[in-house]
Amino acid sequence: MNKTIQTPFLLLLALLLWGPPAPADNNFALDPEPVRPRGLGDGEPVPTIEATVPLPPWPRDADLIAFVPDGPATPLRFAIDGKNLKLGDARGTEVHYTLVIESASGTRNLSFEAIRCTLRGAYKTIAYGSDGRFTRAPAAEWQPLDRDSGAYREDLRQRFCVPREMRARPVKDLLRALRGRIAATEGTGFQAQ
Repeated sequence: MNKTIQTPFLLLLALLLWGPPAPADNNFALDPEPVRPRGLGDGEPVPTIEATVPLPPWPRDADLIAFVPDGPATPLRFAIDGKNLKLGDARGTEVHYTLVIESASGTRNLSFEAIRCTLRGAYKTIAYGSDGRFTRAPAAEWQPLDRDSGAYREDLRQRFCVPREMRARPVKDLLRALRGRIAATEGTGFQAQ
């Protein structure tokens, strides 16, 4: 075999046998692992961050900002308490909000939730509302944004998060996005589920 042909052939054979080189560091901001309490040694769990997040006051109707999620028509009405919409962490990757879902008969479900502005996104229900007050959810863990989590949560992520930057918008822009004054972000950086 000719020596000039033999060298590339041997390199190709080596690549096939040993596989491709190890991938470089991933440049995407991946979702961090869910926060789970660890034991203190005596059986007591360490309080989660959500245990220190103050629960919001009961929303007033005048402060509710209605929004219509993308997707199929639904008889449900959705609103966010505009007075208690906050960034939830120092990195600016979470938004905390009070969600009001009202049925056609006027029955309301309230929850205090968080959305994480990461590549695939996640949500967490921190507390549920009933009888004019909020009660903490017993096991608030980050859940993936998928078909089962409700299209309205994905719609909120589109409104609350800056695509490609994996961070939340400033609060004034969160309010503008809810009121429909910020352009839709479809196809601009979020990974489809």
